[in-house]
Amino acid sequence: MHIVTGGAGFIGSNLVAALCAGGEEVVVVDRLRQGTKWRNLARHGIAGIVAPGDLPGFLARRPPVRTLFHMGAVSATTETDGDLVAATNIALPQMLWDWCAGAGVPFVYASSAATYGDGSEGFDDDASPASLARLTPLNLYGWSKLAFDRRVAQMLALGRPRPPLWAGLRFFNVYGPNEHHKGRMASVVLHKFNQVMRGEAATLFASDRTGIADGEQKRDFVHVRDCVAAMLWLARNPQASGLYNVGSGTARTFLDLTRAIFAALGREPGIRFVPMPDDLKGRYQYFTEARMDRLHAAGFDHPPTPLEDGVRSYVQDVLLNAEDPYA
Repeated sequence: MHIVTGGAGFIGSNLVAALCAGGEEVVVVDRLRQGTKWRNLARHGIAGIVAPGDLPGFLARRPPVRTLFHMGAVSATTETDGDLVAATNIALPQMLWDWCAGAGVPFVYASSAATYGDGSEGFDDDASPASLARLTPLNLYGWSKLAFDRRVAQMLALGRPRPPLWAGLRFFNVYGPNEHHKGRMASVVLHKFNQVMRGEAATLFASDRTGIADGEQKRDFVHVRDCVAAMLWLARNPQASGLYNVGSGTARTFLDLTRAIFAALGREPGIRFVPMPDDLKGRYQYFTEARMDRLHAAGFDHPPTPLEDGVRSYVQDVLLNAEDPYA
């Protein structure tokens, strides 16, 4: 079986869908609560759901796990509870690393491009302590992800036990199906789609930096299917352990993204610029672009989904299906 923590979440549920489609047995670790998060799993024949608090006991029984994919995290970039974030984003993956090392189980975990901060040190590193020490995240979430990456580098340098495969994935700006539950943290595609369907103009943050026009802020937008492809490839290639970026490799503007949404809907663009929220000032990335060289050098050759194609398929095949906009 495979274990996917955060398996009812955005990236996790898309990974679960791909594993189930391949006939694999999958145990999901997550909380469904009272919302509609369960619908992210509704189409797939999972082997069971384990509450996060019950995971240590479940693992203590030494189930026959083929791969442990750790996607669960406190992922809100505006979260301020440091104790919660440290327990979930640092202590938990440490426990899972130790378990995988002892049980001989491959371990694939979600890091984040938020570790790169404002990008002044570039968007790549070699997972060495010295390389990771250069990075300065802009928020608590980014720091927590970097803290575990640094711990991994430290354990490797000290020769501590490690899983037979380990891979930390620096996901960039992911969009695609099954993100309705994320609220404010959902992708720009979902937010702008909802605005347009309400008959409103699509709003984008005005720029507060000299030399960057409104809407010309750039991000590396990557379809969730490309993230899943990278995880499945790594799980099959134990020689490729490492810390990798997962993005398209090309920065595009928020205007490009928003125009792609209107094109997918067959409408003329209607865009309005709004001031940057106070809680994002000074903590907002104006440019991200994944360096994909190391993942490609390891052998991963999956072509990235072009932005316009990815947005069109997400909008037309998923979001416009009002009765069941899930994958």
